[in-house]
Amino acid sequence: MEIIDWIILYTTLLFIVVYGTWKTKRNTTVKDYILGNKEAKWWTVGLSVMATQASAITFLSTPGQAFHDGMGFVQFYFGLPLAIIVICIVFIPVYDKLKVYTAYEFLEQRFDLKTRSLTAILFLVQRGLAAGITIYAPSIILSAVLGWDLKTLNIIIGSLVIVYTVIGGTKAVNVTQKQQMFVIMSGMFVAFFLILHYLPDDLTFSKAMKVAGANEKLNILNFSLDTQSRYTFWSGITGGFFLMLSYFGTDQSQVQRYLSGKSVRESQLGLIFNGLLKVPMQFFILLVGVMVFVFYQYHSSPLNFNPAATEAVLNSSYADEYRQLEKEHQALETEKKMAQEYYSGVLNIKDYQLTMGAKRKIQHINNQERENRSKAREIIEKANPDIETNDKDYVFIHFILNNLPTGFIGLLLAVILSAAMSSTASELNALGTITTIDLYKRSHANEKEDSHYLSASKWFTLLWGLIAIMFANFGSLLDNLIQLVNIIGSVFYGNVLGIFLLAFFFRFVRGNAVFWAAVITQIVIFFIYYSFVYTDERIGYLWLNFIGCSLVMAIAMIFEMLQRSVRVRNT
Repeated sequence: MEIIDWIILYTTLLFIVVYGTWKTKRNTTVKDYILGNKEAKWWTVGLSVMATQASAITFLSTPGQAFHDGMGFVQFYFGLPLAIIVICIVFIPVYDKLKVYTAYEFLEQRFDLKTRSLTAILFLVQRGLAAGITIYAPSIILSAVLGWDLKTLNIIIGSLVIVYTVIGGTKAVNVTQKQQMFVIMSGMFVAFFLILHYLPDDLTFSKAMKVAGANEKLNILNFSLDTQSRYTFWSGITGGFFLMLSYFGTDQSQVQRYLSGKSVRESQLGLIFNGLLKVPMQFFILLVGVMVFVFYQYHSSPLNFNPAATEAVLNSSYADEYRQLEKEHQALETEKKMAQEYYSGVLNIKDYQLTMGAKRKIQHINNQERENRSKAREIIEKANPDIETNDKDYVFIHFILNNLPTGFIGLLLAVILSAAMSSTASELNALGTITTIDLYKRSHANEKEDSHYLSASKWFTLLWGLIAIMFANFGSLLDNLIQLVNIIGSVFYGNVLGIFLLAFFFRFVRGNAVFWAAVITQIVIFFIYYSFVYTDERIGYLWLNFIGCSLVMAIAMIFEMLQRSVRVRNT
């Protein structure tokens, strides 16, 4: 990091905070603060929806996911366009007709207060956890860059977001997210073209794709029916569809974005805009990760991308064993570079036998490298069981810090931090809104002045910001960050979505049946997650969305029919 990098980083972040605060500080009513006075145009809605979902985790973890596992993760988003169509046709018109501030107000009108409160609490739990993770993710980056304490960084990043979100509310979130999306996409395009520039002169983009294909990084579609496979076409279309339908249709952090639209049409156009661009955007981010993989086929890479893990093992009694593994890794890298150069030359000759032979050689070397990386993780874990051994989240930041020229490092760090701020701001905005409208106002203070609820919204937003920072300070990595966020969502979203689908389409089901069905379903989903997903991965976590949604609907309808039969007998 040179002076110019720090200037670019500080200038970008301070501009977002100051501009968002200055532009939106004159909120005088709850409607202004929560719904932005319903003034947002469709492109503001669309960019805000996209920025809310695209957290720092997206730009930190997704390239690392592609580096290790290829493009298959894009199947996770295949259900999104279908979900957007359903939301535009069903959800948005209902929310607009009822003039609600939150999605859960609709549930009380349809069912009862306890169902509304339960669903709001489920949202607060899962979104509060996710907000902590979105703060924690960029803290990892800056701790690697600066060597600062993680907890200090969590406080700094969380505080930056809290400032303009508490002061400006939804308007501040919408206004700043447009600038953030510009910074984010500009930075990712810069990174992509710089990677291509750093590849060998005779390696065109077309040849780079063939190199990636030879290493099975371009296997996008997986039609396997194996439920243990995390990302398949079927899990994306089914589990992904239910997750996206729940996220965009019932998660207040997203609902609040399009409730601020100037009209139903503006809200629908904004969501459609997001639906059309989201899958290509994720494809592009994964492609950046694949190009980073190709780059490291011709340049040296560390045995483990997490610098803290490497330092820990080299300062332990396992240092000699790890250094021996590093020597083997370096020898494999030399062999791999020669094999890749030979493969690139064979591509020009267009000899099938030679091409397939070179391809098999490369695959063999990369399989050996994967085995060595796995052994390295085992040694690191023995050296320090508390250190993070999985390095997927560190791949892209390692490339940025070690290969980009001065100025561009600051830009890419600004990209990741802007994404963190945009997503966290939406989450805190929604958490404050739900706490104020669905719990505080409805249950404890329904007759206060409008100014009282405006003040309460700000205080609750501040409170949730502090809670998110606290959770970030106690957070820990699992497989990788983007999967962790989606796992948390999958544990809760299916149940919540089932409640909303019952409300929209099954008019005979009443509140009491839905409430107890939701309680039972959530307990069952916790059990399934711990027994079949977390423990041995017999079920991919995306299926939890489908299971939770189907289960709550089935139990609620059975309860309702039993209650009706009892009432009939009693009469």
